Amino acid sequence: MLEILIKSGWMILPILLCSLISIGLFLDRIFHLHRAQIKQDDFLNGIFNIMNRGNLAEAISICNKTPGPIANLTRTAILCADDSEENIIKKLNKTGLEEIPRLEKNLGGILTIAIITPMLGLLGTFVGLLDLFMMIEANAPLMHIGQLSSGLWKALVTSIAGLSISIPSLVAYHYLLSRIEKITIGMEYSINEIIFFLNNDWLKKENYND
Repeated sequence: MLEILIKSGWMILPILLCSLISIGLFLDRIFHLHRAQIKQDDFLNGIFNIMNRGNLAEAISICNKTPGPIANLTRTAILCADDSEENIIKKLNKTGLEEIPRLEKNLGGILTIAIITPMLGLLGTFVGLLDLFMMIEANAPLMHIGQLSSGLWKALVTSIAGLSISIPSLVAYHYLLSRIEKITIGMEYSINEIIFFLNNDWLKKENYND
């Protein structure tokens, strides 16, 4: 296979480079999204219990040490817990919107590779066919069938390589999108849980203490 790629011409090089970039971006996103997904119910319940004990500094410290948007949302809520409900919701929504670009970072690169690699492959095929026709013109009528078939498969290799990289990249892109969608749903759920806690549990306890 390596020998075939080498013989297919210089146009295979940018396609192979795209494959390496796509793999690197995918692994980076997988690692980041894996860290961003936490057991939100367990995390929130733990934070709420700590807050009910009056230890806000410990709750903030745990949020700082926990990766992902859920922890950032919770920290924001703790820091503005004494504000009005409207202001808390506004700050939580702002924090949530700031988290989305972090989750989607480099997704555009994977999609771009999925789009351009078939085009690069097609370009390589056209360049290969052009070389083949020029060779036919130069050697006609003494062109051997073996030379003709060799020129054809070399021209087609880049298209096959482009599609072989484009299809997995597109699958990876949509897989990552589905992971991000699950995280954003978890963020919306967490915001509702945090608001409910501040309004019905923690704030009530403060009022009772007063």
